[in-house]
Amino acid sequence: MPLQAVLFDLDGTLLDTAPDFAFVINTLLERHGLAPRPYASIRETVSDGARGMVHGAFGYTDADPRFEPMRRELLALYSSHLADHTRLFDGMDAVLRFCEDNAIAWGVVTNKPSVYAVPLLRALQLDRRCAALVCPDHVTHRKPDPEPLLLACRQIGCAPEAALYAGDHRRDIEAGRNAGMTTIACAYGYVHPDDPCIDWGADHIVRAPVDIIPIVQRARP
Repeated sequence: MPLQAVLFDLDGTLLDTAPDFAFVINTLLERHGLAPRPYASIRETVSDGARGMVHGAFGYTDADPRFEPMRRELLALYSSHLADHTRLFDGMDAVLRFCEDNAIAWGVVTNKPSVYAVPLLRALQLDRRCAALVCPDHVTHRKPDPEPLLLACRQIGCAPEAALYAGDHRRDIEAGRNAGMTTIACAYGYVHPDDPCIDWGADHIVRAPVDIIPIVQRARP
């Protein structure tokens, strides 16, 4: 079936959000009298969300009474620094423009709640270009369940088998396969060294965003 849509995970796939999260994490560490973390170690945990970043930076488990207050403090600070340094990954705008120029819809399916995802896309002037945005608060089951991807396809009006899904985490590839989509693992993203993307079973692996363009070219009508 000819390609009709390209869907992206947000953090680590479409957008490089790690610089803002690094600022937030190291600000919190300083507040609490702790040493800053290296940028690379924070970057590896961004795709694991606020929970993963709290685990990685502070070592708190979910059962630790300090965990939830710290998670809330992280999110409160992040909400004020959503787009200070966050940008499209180098080359990603060319991917989006290629899709737009060829009448291929593109959208975002993320585990980032809409309270952060919506203003972030708006701040980067991507909200009007994006044909679909699905966040965990829009569905009952989040990735790796296929429900968010299937909802994005309904919003766009395409069959799942006519869509590509690109992501930088194992759960993204699992969600894409579960939805019956062609999958792209983004090795340039926030891939943890203990879980290399070559092990995820993706249909394609790309080392840079522009490598997505020839995949789209081969699949388009």
